Amino acid sequence: MSNTHPLKEQIALLIGEALETVAPDAAVSLEIERPKNPAHGDFSSNAAMQLARPLKKNPRELAQLLLTELPKSPLIARAEIPCAGFINFHLAPAAWHGVVPQIRAAGAQFGRCDGGRGHKVLVEFVSANPTGPLHVGHGRQAALGDAICNLYAAQGWSVYREFYYNDAGVQIATLASSVQARAKGLRPGDAEWPEAAYNGDYIADIAADFLAGKTVRSDDREFTASGDANDLDSIRQFAVAYLRHEQDLDLKAFAVRFDHYYLESSLYTDGRVKATVGKLVAAGKTYEQDGALWLRTTDYGDDKDRVMKKSDGSYTYFVPDVAYHIAKWERGFDRAINIQGTDHHGTIARVRAGLQAANVGIPQGYPDYLLHTMVRVMRSGEEVKISKRAGSYVTLRDLIEWTSKDAVRFFLISRKADTEYIFDVDLALARNNDNPVYYVQYAHARICRVFEEWGGQAAALDAADLSPLTAPHELALLQRLAEYPETVATAARELAPHLLVHYLQTLARDFHAWYNAEKFLVDNEATKLARLALADATRIAIVNGLALLGVSAPEKM
Repeated sequence: MSNTHPLKEQIALLIGEALETVAPDAAVSLEIERPKNPAHGDFSSNAAMQLARPLKKNPRELAQLLLTELPKSPLIARAEIPCAGFINFHLAPAAWHGVVPQIRAAGAQFGRCDGGRGHKVLVEFVSANPTGPLHVGHGRQAALGDAICNLYAAQGWSVYREFYYNDAGVQIATLASSVQARAKGLRPGDAEWPEAAYNGDYIADIAADFLAGKTVRSDDREFTASGDANDLDSIRQFAVAYLRHEQDLDLKAFAVRFDHYYLESSLYTDGRVKATVGKLVAAGKTYEQDGALWLRTTDYGDDKDRVMKKSDGSYTYFVPDVAYHIAKWERGFDRAINIQGTDHHGTIARVRAGLQAANVGIPQGYPDYLLHTMVRVMRSGEEVKISKRAGSYVTLRDLIEWTSKDAVRFFLISRKADTEYIFDVDLALARNNDNPVYYVQYAHARICRVFEEWGGQAAALDAADLSPLTAPHELALLQRLAEYPETVATAARELAPHLLVHYLQTLARDFHAWYNAEKFLVDNEATKLARLALADATRIAIVNGLALLGVSAPEKM
């Protein structure tokens, strides 16, 4: 299927034929747009405006010439030139009727295309170090990442989901010392409790299971505790496996999966960090100063050069990032998308600089970044800041247990990633039109109820005469349905799943308005079947759109 608007394509073809007569040699980039004001028609073209300067003619006169040469088409009820040289097209109702059989024939494939066939994209998201339960910020990242993966898959891309984490850094050392303190009987607030420590109840749970010599399994590791409170290495490995298992439970509750878990430590053990530094030195992009090794990131637009290797011999955090992204490129991913918090903003320039300096064929702008802000949680009119389980923040699992997986996903995707979001628990629980996910799901449930009351077979709708669909609400709904494939494509291209959320809300609004204005199960058979066919097409679009967001479409509510 195409990822463009089917009627836009047909209008463009008609204008193209007229251009062959009016300006056969002119280069025109046809832009067919939907006017913001419905009174200005269904589509508008600026072809005459583009031609005016190169042809040295009045744009309105050119627009009239184009209309004169425009092939006759049953799609177009009328075309007019309101001002300046824009051409507005008002389509006949029959033009929109073709949307219904297209949607119903495509079914689950409606909105999908193969434009990305042959391309591979790696989406790195969540990537939380195993130091505690996933918080709501991780939840926003998980929802965004999963939706973007689904959107790219819908465009025909081969999608690979990766979780990258540090299993041996300072935070992991803090985790190990916190668990060890608990295993030795200490509690937060005790004089001997480590100053830098994690204080949540989960630390005590890890310590108890460690002392019991338990075995823990996660998607990427398994470890059996020694039970010795003095065995810090065993504690570290057990705690990492334990919390990776906990994260797996969080992700399972959120219906998010990964193809691979990539360890930062492997970049060192596999020699990738050393090899990357060697490439940068060989390329002449480094220098030594004050006992440290520096990278000339200013050559690539950074505000200052960056230290790669400190005077104590340790590497700064962006060096393994560069090595990791070279590995992504070498694994054949022609596009890489990183979904991270806004606190990673400063790393973008230096990572991209390192990739260019390494001179391994990676294009500029690789990888793409989608940065998101954190999430505030409100409940009963007050901000919730602490989870007993985590000790200092609200966990993703808290939010799912308080509301639902569907509500959390829908809400966390509903705004642009870089805008602050306030999650209202009470709104997520509301069973009314104020709750946006309920509003969309209820539209689907309403359609299912209509079909249950009808009791007929869907096959009876295949040959339905759609000419009775002429009411304003019906035409508005048809027009909205036609926008779905283009919306999906745009949401993928712009890394903007919120566009699909907004589309579904608008589609639900159009459906509810139609449902409230017209009866479906009327005595007139032709009208009844036509409206049922339109309702079925709407159902398909809602189901497909919600599926891309990872949200269910219940049949009853």
